[in-house]
Amino acid sequence: MNGALDDLPIELQAGDLVTRYTEWGDMAVRFARVPAGTDMGPVLVGLPGDRCPSPHWGIVLSGAVRVTGADGAETVTRAGDAYYWPAGHTAVMDEDTTFLEIGPVAEMRQFSEHARAKLG
Repeated sequence: MNGALDDLPIELQAGDLVTRYTEWGDMAVRFARVPAGTDMGPVLVGLPGDRCPSPHWGIVLSGAVRVTGADGAETVTRAGDAYYWPAGHTAVMDEDTTFLEIGPVAEMRQFSEHARAKLG
């Protein structure tokens, strides 16, 4: 399966924040454009530990993502960096950021449904 990133189905749209999401086999794909100043913490409230339940593998295409893991360790993933973020993280975008990530369907869907209910 394949598709142009901007043709993937819209998952969320709130102002300048736009995420596109699809499921291919056992994996889900998310393409996101997230504005500077976005803190994912409030969206994650209500999920286990108030953190993202899914691991993600991906690449930051532009901008940067500041991720805090369940252990409190903070890392910054910048444009051109590939990443793996284990489940149990939160994220903040200090600048306009675009990224592509892949993860297991069940966990990615759990976040997706939760976020849509909160922001929908």
